[in-house]
Amino acid sequence: MPDLDQEFVADVVARALAEDVGAGDVTTLSTVPPDARGIATITQKAPGVVFGLDVAQAAFAQTGGDALTFERLAPEGVWQEPGTVVARVTGPAAAILTAERTALNFLQRLSGVATLTAKYVRAIDGTAARILDTRKTTPTLRQLEKAAVLAGGGVSHRFGLFDMVLIKENHIAAAGGITAAVTAARAAYPDIAIEVEAETADDVREALAAQAPRILLDNMTPDEMRTIVTEVAGRAELEASGNIDLTTVRAAAETGVDFISVGALTHSASALDLSLILERVP
Repeated sequence: MPDLDQEFVADVVARALAEDVGAGDVTTLSTVPPDARGIATITQKAPGVVFGLDVAQAAFAQTGGDALTFERLAPEGVWQEPGTVVARVTGPAAAILTAERTALNFLQRLSGVATLTAKYVRAIDGTAARILDTRKTTPTLRQLEKAAVLAGGGVSHRFGLFDMVLIKENHIAAAGGITAAVTAARAAYPDIAIEVEAETADDVREALAAQAPRILLDNMTPDEMRTIVTEVAGRAELEASGNIDLTTVRAAAETGVDFISVGALTHSASALDLSLILERVP
């Protein structure tokens, strides 16, 4: 499983709890006796891949501290069926209930990303292609969502604007062409990987001539990609992007491209259905 920066997790959870709790959880404060204890189980209600237990645990820890225990009862990053008990939380009932929605919001969102990624990975099983994420993430939650992609079996693309040069159509227009853009990028950042977007076979040829090590094939048909894979013959890595969903991803993978980037992994994943049920204990 991908490692999360625990300081980041603690901070993002603290901000989420502050947003939700505000001046106080008035429902819990008014209805739950301060000495009440409970056991809560988190159960998976739909098939998929669970990820985000670190974040859920942090939410409960911030409301219950050492008085609360969090037990992981199912693995992350593994496809599981409905009815799987994912975790058990024991401690002050008020602390559990105050953290419940924040914990589930993170856990359901991240599990949804991991699940959608796993569906894409399954769809191209047996091919050499790999599924990539993109920068189309929820602002401030990129670290968590990209970790969820890894948990689902995908591969992380560049994290941000700082760690890879990705020359797209607008950069090409502003630079005065593919050759000019690649030349300028290599001169400015000789140690950073470069990728160039190509919309046509001629764009691919120009990118190859400029010695771009990776080329993004934008909105091309499988036939177009297959022809380009043959022509490129391993001289650059090839990435398919655009108009790719679960019904078309295998056809793209079977063209021989190295990567397939899917923005939907993080911008359109549905939350995985999980529930928390609390029982009061003596």
